[in-house]
Amino acid sequence: MTANKGSSQFMTNAPLIESSDDTNQIVVPDKTSWKNLFAYMGPGFLVSIAYIDPGNFETDLQSGAQYKYELLWIILVASAAALVIQSLAANLGVVTGKHLAEHCKNEYEKVTNFILWILAEISIVACDIPEVIGTAFALNMLFSIPVWCGVLLTGFSTLILLALQQYGVRKLEFLIAFLVLTIAVCFLVELGIAKPDASEVLYGLFVPQLKGSGSTGLAISLLGAMVMPHNLFLHSALVLSRKVPRSVGGIKEACRFYMIESGFALAVAFLINISVIAVSGSVCSSSNLNADDQKSCQDLDLNTASFLLRNVLGKWSSKVFAIALLASGQSSTITGTYAGQYVMQGFLDLRMRPWLRNFLTRCLAIVPSLIVALIGGSAGAGKLIIIASMILSFELPFALIPLLKFTSSETKMGSYANSKTISAITWIIGSLIMGINIYFLVDHLINVLVHGNMAVVGKVFCGVLGFSGMLIYLAGIGYLVMRKNKEASHLLALTTPECREMERSASSYDGQPRQDIVSMQLPQRPNTENAN
Repeated sequence: MTANKGSSQFMTNAPLIESSDDTNQIVVPDKTSWKNLFAYMGPGFLVSIAYIDPGNFETDLQSGAQYKYELLWIILVASAAALVIQSLAANLGVVTGKHLAEHCKNEYEKVTNFILWILAEISIVACDIPEVIGTAFALNMLFSIPVWCGVLLTGFSTLILLALQQYGVRKLEFLIAFLVLTIAVCFLVELGIAKPDASEVLYGLFVPQLKGSGSTGLAISLLGAMVMPHNLFLHSALVLSRKVPRSVGGIKEACRFYMIESGFALAVAFLINISVIAVSGSVCSSSNLNADDQKSCQDLDLNTASFLLRNVLGKWSSKVFAIALLASGQSSTITGTYAGQYVMQGFLDLRMRPWLRNFLTRCLAIVPSLIVALIGGSAGAGKLIIIASMILSFELPFALIPLLKFTSSETKMGSYANSKTISAITWIIGSLIMGINIYFLVDHLINVLVHGNMAVVGKVFCGVLGFSGMLIYLAGIGYLVMRKNKEASHLLALTTPECREMERSASSYDGQPRQDIVSMQLPQRPNTENAN
C-alpha cells in the first residue's frame, strides 16, 4: 500500500478530505421541513452554468440576428426537457450512491465502456472550446488583449479559481451562484437598453416555427448548447456532496428538493438565454443600422456582438456584455473540469489531480482554438463554437439513453424507478432529439452531394462515408436502447422496516471512501478492511 501511495504525484487514490468525522460534510437534518431545501441548494447552479456558457451565447446571438425571435420556442422546450433530464440524473445519484459514469462501467462491456468514455471526453473538450474562445473574446473586449493571447491566458485563469476548492463545496457553490446572478443582471440591463417588442417575443416563445435547413442547423446548435451530455455525469455526482438521511422519506425529500433547486437555477438560465436572443433580435432588426452593422448581423459572433452593441446601444452596453461573457467562461471551465474528473474516475477508475486534469482538458481545447484564432481570426473562432455545439447535440444520446434506462430500471432504482408516465415523457424527449439530429445529418449530406462542387468520384466517396457513418451512429443508439440492464445497484433507501434497521447500523455506501467528487466534501465510507 505504501508503494501505491508513492507511485505517482499526479494520480492518487488517497482520500481527498483527510477527516474521520462528518464536520466537513453538508449534512441534511433527518426531519421533514422546507428548511431542508437550503441544504440542497448548490448543485443546480453548478449544473446551470452549462446552459449559459459562451457556446449558448454564440448560438443565441446568431439565432436572434438571423431569425429574430422565431427560435425562442427551442429555448423553452430545451429548458423544460433539461429540467426533467437533470432531475433524473440527480435521482440516480441520490438513490444509488453512484454517479452515471460508475453505472456505465458496471453495466456495459469493456469495449462499450471505452467507446462511451471516448465520446464523453470528446463532449467535454467540445464544451471547453466555446469557453476558451468566449473568455478570450471577453478579455479582448475589456482589455484589448489579442484573441490568440487570451486563448493562452484561459489555461491559467481557471487554475486560480480551482484553488477555491480547498475551502469546501459550499464556498464554491456560492461563487458559482454569484457568477450566475452576475450574468443575469448584466443581460437584464442589456434587455432594458434594447427594449424588444414584448408581443413578438411571446409569439416566438410559444409558437413553434422552423424555416429551412439554416434554421434547423441553428435549432440543433441551440439544443446541443442547452442539453449537454457531460452535464448528466456532472449532476449525478454533485448530489453526492450531501449526506442524505437513510430513509424512504429522506430519499424522496432529497429527490423532490433537488428538482425544485434545479428548477430555480434553470429558470434563471432560461431567462438569460431569452434575454440574449431578444437583445440580438431587437438590435439586428433595428431600422437605424448602418451598412457595417447590417453586415455584422449577417454573421454575428461573440466578438462582433460587442462592437455591434457598442455602436447601437452605447459603450457601456458592450462592457456589460463583456463582463457577463467573462463570468460565463470562467465559471463554465470550473464545472467542465469536475465533469471530466467524474467521467475519468467512473469509466476508468482513474483519479487525477484537479490541476492536471484541467491542464490536459484545456490543452485539448486550446490547440484547435489557438489554430483557428491565428488562421481564421474571430470569425473562424465563432464558427468553431457552432461546430462544437453541434457535436454536443450529436453525442447527447450516448449519455441520455443510459440515464433513461438506468432510472427506469427497478433493479437499479427499486421503488424509485421512473413511473410509466415519466418514462414515456423522457423517451419522447430523447427520440425527438435523436430524430432532429438524424434529419439534419441526412439533409446536410444530401445538400453536399447534390449541390457540392465535387467530382463524381468525390460525391460517391462522401456518400458512402456519410451513410456508413450514419448507420454506425444509428447502430450505436439502437444497441444502447435494446440492450437489457444487468447490473443491480445497492439502494440507499430500502423499503422494508427490517432493511431500514440494518441500514442504520451500517453505512449506506459500500467499499472504500468516496473519491469521485474531486476536492469536494462527500459522505465518507468507512474502511471495511480496518473495521474487520
